[in-house]
Amino acid sequence: MKIIIAAGTGFLGKNLEKYFTEKGNEVYILTRSPKRNNEMYWNAKTLGEWKNILENADILINLAGKSVDCRYTEKNKKEIYSSRIDSTKVLQQAIDDCRNKPKVWLNASSATIYVHSETQLNTEENGIIGDDFSMNICKSWEKEFFKAKTENLRKVALRTSIVLGNNGGAFPKLKMITKFGLGGKQGRGNQNVSWIHIDDFCKAIQFIIDHENISGKINITAPNPLSNKEFMMKLRKEMKAQFGLNAPVWQLEIASIFLKTETELLLKSRNVYPDKLMKSGFEFSYLEIDSAFKNLI
Repeated sequence: MKIIIAAGTGFLGKNLEKYFTEKGNEVYILTRSPKRNNEMYWNAKTLGEWKNILENADILINLAGKSVDCRYTEKNKKEIYSSRIDSTKVLQQAIDDCRNKPKVWLNASSATIYVHSETQLNTEENGIIGDDFSMNICKSWEKEFFKAKTENLRKVALRTSIVLGNNGGAFPKLKMITKFGLGGKQGRGNQNVSWIHIDDFCKAIQFIIDHENISGKINITAPNPLSNKEFMMKLRKEMKAQFGLNAPVWQLEIASIFLKTETELLLKSRNVYPDKLMKSGFEFSYLEIDSAFKNLI
């Protein structure tokens, strides 16, 4: 297959590129800083030469969007919003201009679209979507993505949870704080952690591509979320950390200012279940967090 990954130089993009290349596919990356032969320049806002690479492509995967691991200043909020909406909009324009359009378009979204939930398990069908900055970003993003209907183009919004891998994302940071004895619960520790191993993330993307009956919004997460307290306890055990200091909310509030991030990333309860993947017969390599930690550590 000919696969295009927009904004494919980050943690998820690099792993997807490696996964698909090893299977003999042709992978091209759209990036602001092209360095290799298979990379093309785009600014994620306007049409350019890059649009020609979409001709005769089989798959388009869009991962563009400013990281939410920052302070929610007005400037950052605008960039978080515009980076997602603009990139989705311009990719639609490029597809509309194609003679031979891609067959499948997978667009990033987030499991953060669901409300903070310690008891309600959110599936695609019955998940409760709320109304705050993060959730509204996701809603606007998906609305822009599904706005235009293109004949013979299957669209899938990837509501992805925390992806665990050693070469990027949140996991290296979690390992580091655990190593230094700070791997206790964060806040009350009741908040649920929805997670997926990077290998299962890549496998899930392949599975969606292969199964034409899957479209619309889909949860990309392992089926067994667990509490933050349990998550950190199991991580300490696997890393053989003797102790892990707890971090109360007030400490996290102060730390987040210095780390230029928001406590929401740690304290929001993401209780998400991959109903569509499970019903379609997807088989996870890492169903439980214990096996994921064992593999990664």
